[in-house]
Amino acid sequence: MSEQIMLSGLPAFISHFGAAILLLAVFIVIYIWITPYREINLIRGGNTAAAASLSGSILGYCIALASAIANSVNLVDMLCWGAIALVVQLLAFFVVRLLLPGIVSDIPDNKAASGIFLGAMSLGLGLINAACMTY
Repeated sequence: MSEQIMLSGLPAFISHFGAAILLLAVFIVIYIWITPYREINLIRGGNTAAAASLSGSILGYCIALASAIANSVNLVDMLCWGAIALVVQLLAFFVVRLLLPGIVSDIPDNKAASGIFLGAMSLGLGLINAACMTY
C-alpha cells in the first residue's frame, strides 16, 4: 500500500519533467537562433565568452522554469509559465545587446568580460523571473 502512495506522483513527475526538457530544448534552439553567432561552434573551439553567455542563459532559464514547475497547479499551468519564462529570458539577450552593442562581435572574439556579463544578466533575470512566479 505505501508503495502505491509513493508512486502516485510518478505520472505528474514524468509529464512535468518531459515538458521541462522539451521547453529547455526549445529555449536553447531559439536562443541559438536569435544570436548572430553560433555558440555551439564557438564553444567547441574553446571560446570562453560563448560558454559563459550560453551557460548563464541556460541556467537563468532553468531557474525560472523550476519555479514554474514548483508553483504550477497542473501541466498546462506549468507550460504557460514556462513559455512566459522563455520569452523573458530571451529578452535578456536583447537588453544586453542594447547596453553593449558590440557584444555581437565580442562573444565570437572571445572577450570573456562580455560573455560573463551576458551570462550574469541572464542568471539575474532568471532569479527575478522565478521570484515573480512565486505566489
